[in-house]
Amino acid sequence: MDSLRRMDIKFLRGMGPKRAELLEKNLGIRTYHDLLFHFPTHYVDRRSIYRIRDFAGDDMPSVQVKGKFVSFNVIGEGAKMRLVGLFSDGSGVMEVVWFQRIKSLRSAYVTGTEYILFGKPSCFNGRWSMVHPEIDTPQSLPPQGGFRGVYPLTEQLRNRGFSSRTFSAAVHDILSCHPHFAETLPPEVIARHSLMGITEAICAIHHPNDNEQLRRARLRLKFEELFYLQLNIQRYARRRSSTTQGFRFPRIGHFFNTFYSQFLPFPLTGAQKRVIKEIRADMATGRQMNRLLQGDVGSGKTLVALLCMLIALDNDTQACLMAPTEILATQHFETITKMVAPMGINVKLLTGSTRKKAREEIHAQLMDGSLHILIGTHAVIEDNVRFRNLGFIVIDEQHRFGVAQRARLWTKNIIPPHVLVMTATPIPRTLAMTVYGDLDVSVIDELPPGRKPVQTLLRYDEDRFRTYQGIGKQLRLGRQVYIVYPLIKENEKLDLKSLEEGYETICDTFRDYNVAFVHGQMKPAEKDYQMSLFASHQAHILVATTVIEVGVNVPNATTMLIENAERFGLSQLHQLRGRVGRGEGQSYCILMTKRKIAGDTRKRLELMTSTTDGFAIAEADMQMRGPGDIEGTMQSGMPFDLHIANLATDGQIVQLARDTACDILDADPDLAHPANAVLSRQLALLTSRLHDWSRIS
Repeated sequence: MDSLRRMDIKFLRGMGPKRAELLEKNLGIRTYHDLLFHFPTHYVDRRSIYRIRDFAGDDMPSVQVKGKFVSFNVIGEGAKMRLVGLFSDGSGVMEVVWFQRIKSLRSAYVTGTEYILFGKPSCFNGRWSMVHPEIDTPQSLPPQGGFRGVYPLTEQLRNRGFSSRTFSAAVHDILSCHPHFAETLPPEVIARHSLMGITEAICAIHHPNDNEQLRRARLRLKFEELFYLQLNIQRYARRRSSTTQGFRFPRIGHFFNTFYSQFLPFPLTGAQKRVIKEIRADMATGRQMNRLLQGDVGSGKTLVALLCMLIALDNDTQACLMAPTEILATQHFETITKMVAPMGINVKLLTGSTRKKAREEIHAQLMDGSLHILIGTHAVIEDNVRFRNLGFIVIDEQHRFGVAQRARLWTKNIIPPHVLVMTATPIPRTLAMTVYGDLDVSVIDELPPGRKPVQTLLRYDEDRFRTYQGIGKQLRLGRQVYIVYPLIKENEKLDLKSLEEGYETICDTFRDYNVAFVHGQMKPAEKDYQMSLFASHQAHILVATTVIEVGVNVPNATTMLIENAERFGLSQLHQLRGRVGRGEGQSYCILMTKRKIAGDTRKRLELMTSTTDGFAIAEADMQMRGPGDIEGTMQSGMPFDLHIANLATDGQIVQLARDTACDILDADPDLAHPANAVLSRQLALLTSRLHDWSRIS
């Protein structure tokens, strides 16, 4: 298999330099190995032959017909030129139409010769046709069973004559010349899970004989991808845990005890207490903590983070909290300052808009140790921001920071500080095991007492008057309201509500109330001013775009109206919903949409109305959309690409792979045993071009 990584596809029969260049440009396929691991997305059964007279229905599937061309005609000129062939199978006649490569196709096929066509029939004015079908002669059909793979292609490749048959034939040529591959898993692993060998799996995934063989090939290849992913993650996590020294925080002292006994704003939930115990245990080991804290909106993550920072202060070190936006950093600063001010704890805020004199004071206090907690944005990772003894780092909404940015904060002390990364975006279990598999994970799965679940309602445009009546009722009760729009300005190409148009309508509809507005294109000072109007209750309604989905805490706000809710993903809707329900009053989230929406969109919105469980929503979101970049959680990077495994649907295989990897590392942490030589070799190949981010969050 290693040699195939060095063999250029331009040397394949029928390929050549130009076609090889196209494949590399469009699909990243450069070598024989790349081509073998470009798998079909689905398969068609080519064992059945249909008759043209049996075609029926408005949406025929792709079918196979056998017959002869009766005639060919070139119609039109220039860009509108097309080639039309009349094709008969004895039971009926249909048109076959081509819009590209007309000259070469006209000379490739002749009348009177038997062909087998495969394509999707369509009917217009009572006449059946196929556009750009695959064409074989009975003698040229590939010998591989009746299942044919359908390969992912770009439009440019299709226009240049590439088809699934092109890939199938190229793979067949490679397998004919290289009929055996060196095994890439240890025999014990293959036997333990009754897996196919690698050679059989590669052959079967491209050219399966039946469904059972295809199922077993997929299992083998998915398991291998996920197994090496987990082996890589777990090996680095164990290495980091055993070699990276950290602070030992043995004391629970004055700061923690005083705050806990005198200034705790509300009793901790059982989940918060459990998470604090997990973090305390990490901080007492002498190894650097690297922990991910997941908690739904309003679950009390910030209070947990503060209590842990107080433990760091009790052990004579400083703490730092980094947030992705100035609004969120300011909110954290105000919340934490208010809670710890009576204890004499020095807390400062550092953002891009902090004045020079204030910056100089912060820098000085950080170096002499009189500044206990620094809260800020990306500004805290600047080179001139230095600490006397940084012992604990909190990174909020961590998926919004790049890995390298987090690494810079991690290096601001000789002894690595403990790291707690937090997210209010619930991460599906399989995604957490894979993307954050090298982090210990804590979950706050319980809301503070007194919080009522938000009632989520699906409303249509014709319900607007009734909806506004409900909003008016909340305003008369002294409550506040968010109204979110998908666009800032009106766009003629998109039939969507805009903030500018909506702001005028809301001001006109609710004339007795003050309306503020905020969006991403505003200057920070103006945005902060508008937000402050709402936070201080001077504005009763906040008209906004999704800039408010994170870091806005106004407990008096009880209603969230989301216009064109069909345009938002589940996770984003859930984040927006989390802006209400923060007080003791009943809160509402209204999803406003058009009556006529697609079935999967309606299913998504109805799910929002049926549950407030962020983890259930995250799992459903991944099932519907796939695992790629869900709310940015993937941006920290998969160790290597997945060609066939799918984190949205292969959760059982992820767990199987993880358990197997852990068992192997338990017995042989360094993979030094001769039986595991194949594992070391494969990992070296898969990770040879990667940065080692394993020691950071």
